[in-house]
Amino acid sequence: MTTTTATEMGALLDRVRAGREFGANVYSTLDVLQVLYDRVLRITPATVDDPDRDRFLLSKGHAVAGYYALLAARGFVPPDWLDDQGGPESRLGDHPDRLLVPGVEIGSGSLGHGLGLGVGTALGLRAQGRAGPRVYVLLGDAELDEGANHEAIAYAGATGLGNLTAIVLDNGSATHGWPGGAASRFTVNGWTAVTVDGRDRDALHTALTGHDHHRPHVVVAAVTDGE
Repeated sequence: MTTTTATEMGALLDRVRAGREFGANVYSTLDVLQVLYDRVLRITPATVDDPDRDRFLLSKGHAVAGYYALLAARGFVPPDWLDDQGGPESRLGDHPDRLLVPGVEIGSGSLGHGLGLGVGTALGLRAQGRAGPRVYVLLGDAELDEGANHEAIAYAGATGLGNLTAIVLDNGSATHGWPGGAASRFTVNGWTAVTVDGRDRDALHTALTGHDHHRPHVVVAAVTDGE
């Protein structure tokens, strides 16, 4: 296991920032991303096309700055790509593009699409008889207001997609919310669920690896509004 240090991530984020300001949408993702890539995901720059790799889908595409910094830290993209992020010749747009960025699984733009794509990916792996790879989807709690996510949650639960894990960054920004909190929206449809402090990396690791392989799993990572 190789750990991405705070100093390393900070320097890479500074290169992406290039004088711009980042909001809570970026900073709230950093702990989850580092736990995933340092301790959970079975994927390396050498295995980005391996059919038995784990898949990570960033549905929260507007929070891409931390994702790019992490991909550079882990060797998926050269660090000097960060210096022109969002520029006219850059491969690193304001949303990730799977055709341009090694290691990126989907092109994300409009919020609310990532979980449905994750369900389709997990279903495709099952159809191919690939029992090893897992699919992880990172989304924000406000995305759960989208009707497409309700359908994805219900379908994954009904079909027992045990190779699927959703991570919901919950800062209380959803317009509608859900009785009993975000996790209950999934458990009512047959998912296993854990709610943890979104800044506690050990708790995140335990939660992300706590699936039972028989049902889809969700980790609700609670972060303070404004983080």
